[in-house]
Amino acid sequence: MAWRRMSERSADSKAGLKFLAGYPPHLLQQVQAMREAGTLGQWLERRHGTPHQVRTDRQLYDYVQEMKDRYLRKSAPLHAVRYDAKLQVLKHALGTHTTHSRVQGGRLKASREIRIATLFRDAPAAFLQMIAVHELAHMREAEHNKAFYQLCCHMAPDYHQLEFDLRVYLTHLEQA
Repeated sequence: MAWRRMSERSADSKAGLKFLAGYPPHLLQQVQAMREAGTLGQWLERRHGTPHQVRTDRQLYDYVQEMKDRYLRKSAPLHAVRYDAKLQVLKHALGTHTTHSRVQGGRLKASREIRIATLFRDAPAAFLQMIAVHELAHMREAEHNKAFYQLCCHMAPDYHQLEFDLRVYLTHLEQA
């Protein structure tokens, strides 16, 4: 009977770490310990306390376009980049990328758009960078495969650490 209660407790604590599914147990234990001690927010503040100044959709477009010009010059142009209040971060996506194709005259025109959840308007700068890199990488690689992650690491060498920290940030927000 004791093992059953212990396994139920373990399942309950893992349920609170849904954004960290797939990470090694020792990392989950560290995050859970900080969460229970109430120090998760302080850890995030020390690590990523610098906010960004990208407040408007125009500033966001310029920010992402500058990154695109630096790393993906030969890729198709972006038509729009904006914050989207309809994205349900705590349920699905941090950002989205879409391509709309339509026939205009005798030509096929494509419009590429990136939307980033409004929640990240107030997030640390590193997290906005990570999401922008992720969505830009999808312009070249549709799937989350090895080439996709290599491209992400090319644009942000610490991409994997940023992704983990962002997931910890979402865990912290969910608890708050």
